[in-house]
Amino acid sequence: MSGNRLLIVDDDPAVRRMLVEYLQGHGFEVAEADSGAAMREQLATSIPDLVLLDLGLPGEDGLSLARYLRENTSCGIVMVTGTAGTIDRIVGLEVGADDYIAKPFEPRELLARIKSVLRRLQPAANAASQASKRVRVGRCEIDLAARRLTDRDGNDVALTAMEFDLLKVFIGHPNQVLTRDQLLNLTRDRDWEPFDRSIDIRITRLRRKIEPDPESPRVIQTVRGAGYMYVPAASD
Repeated sequence: MSGNRLLIVDDDPAVRRMLVEYLQGHGFEVAEADSGAAMREQLATSIPDLVLLDLGLPGEDGLSLARYLRENTSCGIVMVTGTAGTIDRIVGLEVGADDYIAKPFEPRELLARIKSVLRRLQPAANAASQASKRVRVGRCEIDLAARRLTDRDGNDVALTAMEFDLLKVFIGHPNQVLTRDQLLNLTRDRDWEPFDRSIDIRITRLRRKIEPDPESPRVIQTVRGAGYMYVPAASD
């Protein structure tokens, strides 16, 4: 199967053993690491499609490692937190995690989240017909078929799966006000319980990448009391 390489980063050998057995039983190729150093050794050998990353690692913690992954790879990141608290989840999103799950979790729920992120990372079947050319978005260009964002110099700009989905939705709904609920419904392929400002965090990250002046956004504009609006003319 495509997109089936996973890396589990967790310092608990019992947890790693359980996850390796469970996920291998569902057709995944699974590698494991017990620390940040071990994770980097694995990455030097092969880049996985998705990393399941424990937040509470000793030494270099999961947030630092998530930031490293997002800056150096395009793999999916599912953050595992030891608490269901909002703060951990918000910080995880800020550093680029695609999804999160709190311990203790049901393996079936984790499997569903992994599959959801991997689906969003794969090009849509009809992407090529929807985007025969690159689309200018602010100071960048995006190739929807290749899921690739580049700056004016042609350098790749890293995007999470959710950030790509947001850009794709905005491009498909130009000059329309979209509420946060609409954005969640249009970008997620499963029901989930949104927490405060999750969309805002991702849009802030997007603005840093595409807006000429992220502090005064013109491409993705805030419509006070309503939501957000993508303005293609601001990319010209």
